[in-house]
Amino acid sequence: MRALVNGNKGPEIIELDVPKPGPNQVLVKVHACSLNRADLLILNGATHGFQSAQANQPMGMEWSGEVVELGAGVEHWKVGDRVMSAGMGAFAEYVLGFEWVMYPIPEGMSYEEATTLPVAIQTMHDALATNGQLKVGQSVLIQGASTAVGLMGMQVAKQLGAKLVIGTSTNEERRARLSDFGADLALNSRDPNWVQAVLDATAGQGVDLVIDHVAGDVINDTMRATKVAGRIVNIGRLAGESGHFDFDLHNMKRLTYVGASFRTRNPLEIVQVIQAAKSALGSAIAAKALRVPVDAVFAFADFAQALERMQRNHHFGKIVLQVV
Repeated sequence: MRALVNGNKGPEIIELDVPKPGPNQVLVKVHACSLNRADLLILNGATHGFQSAQANQPMGMEWSGEVVELGAGVEHWKVGDRVMSAGMGAFAEYVLGFEWVMYPIPEGMSYEEATTLPVAIQTMHDALATNGQLKVGQSVLIQGASTAVGLMGMQVAKQLGAKLVIGTSTNEERRARLSDFGADLALNSRDPNWVQAVLDATAGQGVDLVIDHVAGDVINDTMRATKVAGRIVNIGRLAGESGHFDFDLHNMKRLTYVGASFRTRNPLEIVQVIQAAKSALGSAIAAKALRVPVDAVFAFADFAQALERMQRNHHFGKIVLQVV
């Protein structure tokens, strides 16, 4: 099978043996796979949980396709099922999927659309419901809402009963599109008045919950936009992995600040996250009520162009590789 690996001279497509499914695994013929920011980190030698740039290890962590073979003990899937999942080795013609962490692809949804969903859905449900403890009727701020997971976060917040959803983006064109994905109010976090706008929208209280993809030196304004005894769940650090942190502000507002990385979770914890997302959002997924826009589709052989587009950060939504 063809597989995209990080070779001695950078990413390249090579031929590898088709893997065999073990117990509770299925073999999936991949039709589409999508890029994530972590793929760029891995290309630069970093690790992402169990994923790394090992020789002859296919890259990628999100795919959609068709089940073609069952391993021992598989009960919930059959050959021919259309499935999507997050998992290692996605950038290949075949991938192994674990029985408990796959989602059925809704009828009428393309493989290209399906591959954009799993990472965003499970990340945002975990951030909002489990770590964020979102309650019906509360307010949510998605910092960095024009990322793929940010767009999903606004939709999931609405599905979970949020009364007010605020999204931020520093890009005017992207900010104008946030309302299409659930934002009741779209703000520019570089605007000196953005915190006041949040306070105005929440009767001076601030939001109950922040899902933060930005961090860096924006964190203090983020805390000012959060209500007393509110919660901040950090997902990304687009504005920097370090910065000035006002500990007194954090203390006086009695804020709970939560880190929510998947990279330090064990397999059982990840299964629990995915099962929780499927249970809470399964009907919304089936109804195609959750979506991430497909920014661009590239043929598998044109992977270099896809990676370059992601590196330039000009995309809105997900960049997809079409394998079949």
